[in-house]
Amino acid sequence: MKLKAFRLTAPLAAGALAATLGMQAALGAGTGPQSQPGWPLPVNDAATYGKVLVDRIEYAWGDEEDVLEYDVQAWYGGDYQRLWIETEGEDVRSGGEGGEVENFDVQYSRLIRPFWDVQAGLGFRRTYGPGPDHEQGYLVLGIQGLAPYLFEVDANVRVSEEGDAWFDLEAEHDMRLTQRMYLQPRFEAVVAAGSDEAFGMGTGLNSLRLGLRLRYEFRREFAPYVGVRWWRLYGETADMARADGEPTDDLAVVAGIRAWF
Repeated sequence: MKLKAFRLTAPLAAGALAATLGMQAALGAGTGPQSQPGWPLPVNDAATYGKVLVDRIEYAWGDEEDVLEYDVQAWYGGDYQRLWIETEGEDVRSGGEGGEVENFDVQYSRLIRPFWDVQAGLGFRRTYGPGPDHEQGYLVLGIQGLAPYLFEVDANVRVSEEGDAWFDLEAEHDMRLTQRMYLQPRFEAVVAAGSDEAFGMGTGLNSLRLGLRLRYEFRREFAPYVGVRWWRLYGETADMARADGEPTDDLAVVAGIRAWF
């Protein structure tokens, strides 16, 4: 008798459980029996947002040259997919001439795991003065995210129209000293698979750049800073710079602004 009762009640219990879960799912989707037409989803993960971050715009007083440098990012999209635009460059203000748009990238960004995005798109770079100007387009594939211990990492592989490939890596870490004051160490490296004399790029390790900046956030959206930065060229890249009469390393004091909106 007990076995027969179990055979009868087990399907009924399973059906009731399935119905309950189905109702909870429907309620969670905003389409349950008590919902009204036009009600939004309880968790709206389809909303879109945008942000512009001026990560660095700074003046650098160096041993060889005084330079205005910038690093700006902007994105628009949702939690999982975004249009991502990023540009970096510099303009020599004294002690030399010219400058460069190091990169201007327009990419599709996709969240692949918490705090990490894979990105792909097209980019453009340009050098100007004192000699002939040079321009070049390229494909870019990269990954950006937050590594353990809150290190922000941005790594990219770029392949130019001519088939030249190079890899760049940036990493930085915000060390909180007070509620408003941060000390930020920063590291950059560029490695190339081949040489490109038009852009002063040799095979192998091209450059290393280190920085240390102290900023004070008057508001979260606005923070002036001061610091130091150092860079050095290596290998064939350094040889090309010497041949053109350009410096192969530089130490500078910097002052700038970080802002976002």
